[in-house]
Amino acid sequence: MKVISIGTIIKPMSPEQRQQVMSKEVPDTLKHYLDGTLEQFWYRTDKPGVIFLMNVESVEKAKATIEALPLVTNGFAQYEFMSVGPLAPLGMLLQD
Repeated sequence: MKVISIGTIIKPMSPEQRQQVMSKEVPDTLKHYLDGTLEQFWYRTDKPGVIFLMNVESVEKAKATIEALPLVTNGFAQYEFMSVGPLAPLGMLLQD
C-alpha cells in the first residue's frame, strides 16, 4: 500500500535543538529509505516540512513509523497521512 505522509514543522527550533534533533532524525529517516519504507521524499516549498511517499502495510504502520521520528517525538513536527492508489477511473478508457 502507498501512503503519503505530509509533515509540517509546528514549533521553531533553536540552533542547538536543530543540531541535537537532526543528528538523530537524518539517520533514522535514511534507515527507513534504505529498508524501502520511504520510497521518495521531498522538501516542501510552501512552508517548512517534508512529504514522504511510503510503501507500508497500512496507514497505521505509516503513522507508527513516522511518529517515532525525533522531530515528532520532540514536538517539532506533525504529519497528515493518506492512502493512495492507482487512478482507477482511467480503466474506463480501456476497451475490452
